[in-house]
Formats: sequence, structure tokens, C-alpha cells
Amino acid sequence: MHIESGAVLRPYNTFGLPAVAHTLVRITSDADVRSVVDHPTLGIAPKFVLGGGSNIILTRDMPQVVLKVEVMGLRLVEARADAWIVEAGAGESWHGLVMWTLAQGYPGLENLALIPGTVGASPVQNIGAYGVELQDRFESLDVVDLCTGLTSTLNTERCTFGYRDSVFKRALAGRVVITRVRLRLPRPWRPVLGYLELERKLAELQASDAHAQPSAQQIAHWVIAIRGAKLPDPACIGNAGSFFKNPVVTPEQCRDIIGRDPEIVHYPMPDGSVKLAAGWMIDACGWKGKTVGQAGVYDRHSLVLVNRGEAIGSEVMTLAGAIQESVYGRFGIRLETEPVIV
Repeated sequence: MHIESGAVLRPYNTFGLPAVAHTLVRITSDADVRSVVDHPTLGIAPKFVLGGGSNIILTRDMPQVVLKVEVMGLRLVEARADAWIVEAGAGESWHGLVMWTLAQGYPGLENLALIPGTVGASPVQNIGAYGVELQDRFESLDVVDLCTGLTSTLNTERCTFGYRDSVFKRALAGRVVITRVRLRLPRPWRPVLGYLELERKLAELQASDAHAQPSAQQIAHWVIAIRGAKLPDPACIGNAGSFFKNPVVTPEQCRDIIGRDPEIVHYPMPDGSVKLAAGWMIDACGWKGKTVGQAGVYDRHSLVLVNRGEAIGSEVMTLAGAIQESVYGRFGIRLETEPVIV
């Protein structure tokens, strides 16, 4: 267990926002968590669990004990007839895990390539992209309780996944540290190509051979190219990815909105509800490229807010609030933020 005082957090959040942690503890194992729990002062102090910092907005310094999760390791747990079961330490890069599984011959995560952040954060957010969500590939995970120091394993049912949601945002928020995640990659592998951008790539592939089918590696390269073309690299432009959730409405609500805005982008869901494209609504309200202080709306994708220089958390939240009010005024929809606001 490594303890730091007065730790600068700007390098540990992809938006590049300034903040200082009074105490930061680097967690590399379950034993480190237990050491924190048993510590005479750290054990009773409020705590904040920090992964890759790709889904947080820091608006102030952190008086809590910040637990920086750096548990590493990648391995094949089991090769079943119907699936490969792989395990990754919570501190591993999510994209690194995706590329490792493909290199090892375990396809199934290719649609989730290039999503920023760590493996441990993936079930918290129930990350998803291009027709696949974390819950579709989930097997189980290990957590250490921040009160008892005990390790337990949670299955899909106990994680209660939802759209960009899980029990870790609700009942277990701040109560456990995820240390390892296991994923189930189905055999035989079947590509997921239902999104328009992937269908276009498939059409290009089949232009010369109508029977050609992409490999998992090829789909990963397509996803990387698509995401890279419209989403900013946090290493170059500070951001936290999609800032707002795509709202889900009833068919009646959707018809009402279409009556006023016939061009609104929407997607029917399996349960009969309809998902609306938040980025389209933000763009329709004229926010693309606009700024508040040093916080701005990305000029290639209105769903992404960016750091245009030395932005501070309050500027980001002022911009986000103005966008929410604007969208609500036009569409009657209150956009929900995706990142955790601290």
C-alpha cells in the first residue's frame, strides 16, 4: 500500500481538470484494500474510488481518501465449449484488454474497442458501443468491502445492470472496490453489425466479394477508425467521452417529439421504448462548437464536452447545465449526465 499526501489529480482525470487529493492510496491488490480498512485513520475516513478517471468531472479538491485502483493482470480462466472466460485486473486499460483478447484468439469485445478508462470502471458504467454492452459479455467480478475488508464475488444478477447504470452507482456506491472482472466471450463467435456505420463498412467490404465476412480484428479496426474520426483523443483534448446519456422515452413521447421535429434521430428498443440521440438534440439547439470559459462542445460531436485549455470543473458544469436547459426547453427532455460529478 502506497500513500501520498497532497496528490495532484489533473493527470488522473481525462478531462484534465485541476484538483488535489488530501490523501491518495494506490491499490494493487485485495490486501491493499484490507490494509486501508484496518488503518486507524484511513479506515474511518470517507473514501472515493478512482479508476482511469475517464468518467468523472472534478469540481473541487478531494477531502476523501482517494483509492487509485491499479490492480493488474490478464489471463484466460477457462475455455468452455460455449465460451472463453477471461479475467482482468481492475487497473488494466479497457482498450488494452480488448486488444489482448483479440490477439489471443478470444473474440467478442471488438465492438467495445477504444473506449477509454479501466476494466474496473466498465461494470460501474455498464459501458456499451455499437450494439454491445458490458452486461452482454459479463461473467462475474470480485469486490472488497470497504467496511469489513472481505472479498466477495458478484454475478450479473447482483450487479443489476441498466443503461449506463449498475448497483455500483446506487446501493454499492462508495461501499466496495472492484478488483477483478471476468468476462464470458461466446463460442462460436458471431459478429454484431447492426449499427449503420458498421453496416456501411460491411457494404464496402462486400463490394468486391458479396460473400465476404469481417473478422473480429477487422471489426475492431472499423470501430477504432469510426470512434477516432468523431471523438477526441483525451491525450490531445481533455474530455470524458459522451457527457450525456441518450434519453429513452415511450413511443407516445417519441411520436409527440417527431410531430414537432420530424428529423430527430431515434432508435426503437427491444422492449418497445425508443432511444433518442442526445447529440442530435444538442446540435439542433445550436451548441456545437460553443464554449463557456475554457469548456466547450466538441465541433465534431455535440455529445462530447471538451477542455479547450485550462478549464475548471465549474465551467464544465455551467456549460452542461445550459445545454440541459436548452434541450428541455425545445424537446421537453431532461438530459442526464454520464460522468460522475465530484
